[in-house]
Amino acid sequence: MTISSYAAPSQGAKLTPHTFDPGRLGNNEVEVAVTHCGICHTDVHLIDNDWGISAYPLVPGHEIVGTVTALGKLAQDLKIGQRVGIGWQAGSCMKCEWCKAGHENVCLSAQPTCVGHAGGYADKVRVDARFAFPIPKAISSAEAAPLLCAGATVFTPLLDHNARRGTKLGVVSVGGLGHLALQFGQALRCDVTAFSTSKSKAAEARGFGANRFVDLNNPAEMGAAGNSLDLILTTAAADLPWDQLIAALRPQGTLCLLGIPEHSVSVMAFPMVLGFKKVVGSNTGSRKAIQKMLAFAAKHRIVPTIERHPMTRVNEALQTVRDKSVRFRAVLEA
Repeated sequence: MTISSYAAPSQGAKLTPHTFDPGRLGNNEVEVAVTHCGICHTDVHLIDNDWGISAYPLVPGHEIVGTVTALGKLAQDLKIGQRVGIGWQAGSCMKCEWCKAGHENVCLSAQPTCVGHAGGYADKVRVDARFAFPIPKAISSAEAAPLLCAGATVFTPLLDHNARRGTKLGVVSVGGLGHLALQFGQALRCDVTAFSTSKSKAAEARGFGANRFVDLNNPAEMGAAGNSLDLILTTAAADLPWDQLIAALRPQGTLCLLGIPEHSVSVMAFPMVLGFKKVVGSNTGSRKAIQKMLAFAAKHRIVPTIERHPMTRVNEALQTVRDKSVRFRAVLEA
């Protein structure tokens, strides 16, 4: 058989039709007919080889929803015709100490869905069946797609840092990740502060669940936010006023990096030491975290704001992500 896809033939190139033979279905694999695939800014980074890990032709896509069409001999937990979602990870060794402890997302042998592997800008995709997640009925396929990466990315640190009623949560940037983080924070009954350089997003931020809005470019507002937050999620892939954000943390507070800035993150040591503060990173999360995220999103009706595009117009859709005009996630439909 062959899989039809859209691939970048070289670094930074426009995507073109590409077919390939996936070979024999592995014992633990599932084959999924793709109905929807979200476009994440990471796809743009991979197309452009910004991180030096891309190989071409590159088939992007790691926010995938579709139906199961084939199962390997050992893949018994799914059924033909079942609707499933696939995120950043297509597999892991399942044997190392991290995998055994349920932290497959930090496995040193983890297989990304679209790095050295064909992703979801295609009619079909194959992954380890243990990384294909049933989608709750309450969530539409188009809305579910971005949850597989963006939703998991913001929900995982909320789980890991025990965000709950009364937690003073900051969310930096009201964008593709941030608008979901605000919704999750509200549903967890956190006290939520949104930070942005765009004053025009204040009303939207409150609509998504923020209790207050802070202009990152306003020294007075940033100063007033000092010593007020337990956890800050930085969802923008941008350089930020790191020391001012550290100052916004309460003692023992945590600054969690989700978006990857262009340059190194540098903070003054004294406020960190004095306040027992932490700077940490987080990725899309473990299988268990993704399953919890999907169930929580379904229960609380947390969905992304999306723009739909036919798969055949993938380059136009990618451009809305490149120029940051998308509101707030782009989704390709087969």
